[in-house]
Amino acid sequence: MAAHCQGMTVLGDGACINTGLVVPHRKRPGRPLLKGEEADNAAHHKVRARVERTFARMKTYKILRDCRQHGDGLHQAVQAVAHMHNLALSA
Repeated sequence: MAAHCQGMTVLGDGACINTGLVVPHRKRPGRPLLKGEEADNAAHHKVRARVERTFARMKTYKILRDCRQHGDGLHQAVQAVAHMHNLALSA
């Protein structure tokens, strides 16, 4: 079962097993991954890599490096930086 957030599928890494998130297939002892599972893992990795690179770019903004997790401040800072990032990409 995949976790959905407002119509989106939420991906997780191998540490998120049994949380409802979509995680990569795991190899089992004595059984290699099936071809379809390898393809699923490749697609999963491609999307997660894009998201992780976006997080890394967002961390270059000083407001996120200095932000402390007080109340809703971090949430608002992340939204502001994401908006600025999207504006920079569209320019």
